[in-house]
Amino acid sequence: MIPKERAHINITAITHEGMSGKNNEDRYGVSAHTLSEADSTPSLLAIVADGIGGHQAGEIAAEIAVETISRAVAASDASDPLAVLNDAIIQAGLSVHKQSSSDLAQHGMGSTCVCVWIIGDQLYTASVGDSRIYLLREGIIRKISTDHTWVQEAIQYGIITPDQARGHPQSHIIRRYLGSEKPAEVDFRLRLDPEETDEQAAANQGMALLSDDQLILCSDGLTDLVEDGEIQTAIEESGAEAGLQRLVDLANQRGGHDNITIVALQVPDEKHKPEKEKRSSSKAVWVVGVIVAVLALIIVVSIGFFAWRFTRPDVTPTPMPQLTVPAIVETSIPPTDVVTESPAAPPPTKEPPPRATHTVWPTDTQSP
Repeated sequence: MIPKERAHINITAITHEGMSGKNNEDRYGVSAHTLSEADSTPSLLAIVADGIGGHQAGEIAAEIAVETISRAVAASDASDPLAVLNDAIIQAGLSVHKQSSSDLAQHGMGSTCVCVWIIGDQLYTASVGDSRIYLLREGIIRKISTDHTWVQEAIQYGIITPDQARGHPQSHIIRRYLGSEKPAEVDFRLRLDPEETDEQAAANQGMALLSDDQLILCSDGLTDLVEDGEIQTAIEESGAEAGLQRLVDLANQRGGHDNITIVALQVPDEKHKPEKEKRSSSKAVWVVGVIVAVLALIIVVSIGFFAWRFTRPDVTPTPMPQLTVPAIVETSIPPTDVVTESPAAPPPTKEPPPRATHTVWPTDTQSP
C-alpha cells in the first residue's frame, strides 16, 4: 500500500499514565494508506496495545505489537484483510515471546491488542486480550469486541452475572495475550447484538460504516472505572477531543489505577459540513452551472448560424450604380483691410512643471 498523509476518517487519540505512578505501558498507532497506484481506495489502521509484565517490559511488548502489526498491514495488498490481520498479530506475539525469552529482565512480558482496519467504508476488527472496541451509532453504544478474561468466560457460562463481574477479584486474569509460548488465537467476532451467535458475529466482518459512525478503541484503564453509557455521553456532549479528555479525567478521579489510552475514529458526516465548506461547494456548483449554460448557449447559437448559413437560397447581389464624387476645389479668401480688435491677451503665466507620476503596486496581504 501507499502511505497517505491525510486519513479519510477523523482521528482523535489520548493516552495518560493514570494515578498509580507507574510507567505508561500502553501504546497506540494509527496509519493511513491508499491501496495502490492504480487503486486510490483509502485505508486506515488503528491499534491500541496494553503492555503487561512491569519493569518497563510491558511497554516494550506493546511497542513490538504496534510496530509489527502496522508494518505487516502496510506491506499487504489488502486483498484479504482478515488473513493479513491474523498473520500480523500472530507474528507480533511470536516477536514479543522471542524478545521476552532473550532478556531475563523482560521475561514474562506480553501485551493485549485491539485493531480496527477500515478499507473504504468497510470495517474489519481483531482483538486479543481485554482492551475493547466500541461502535457508537445513532445514539447507541455497542461493545463489538469480546474480552478474553476469566470474568467474561464466567458470565458466558452463567457462573456470575454482569453486575457481579465489576470489581471481581479475578477481573484482570486474561486468557489470551501476545507473547505467550503458544500463539494466541485472534478473535474476529464483531458483535453487533448480544444475542448473536459467534458465527453471526464473525460474519459481520466487512460491514459498511455509516455517516457519523464512531469507533472507540481503549485499554482497560478506562473501562475498569467508566461505564459504557458514560463513554457515550462524554463524546456526544463534548465532542471527540474534549470528550476523550473528560473520560480520562473521570477515570483518574475514580482512582486511575492503570494507564488510560483511547483512540476515537469518526466517519465524516456529510450532512453537517462546516458552513464555509457548504458555501464553497455551493459557489463551485453555481460557477460550473453558469459555465455549462454559456457553453450550451454558444453551441445552440453556432448550430443555428450554420443551419441558416447553409440552408438559405443563393442570392445574386445587384450591382450598385457608380457615383461620381465632385472634386474638392481649394479656395483662398484674400485678406481685408478691416481690423477686428480683440480683448487684450492676459499676461503670460509660467506654466507649472509637469507633475511627476508614480505607480502604486498593491501590497501583498497574508491570510490570517
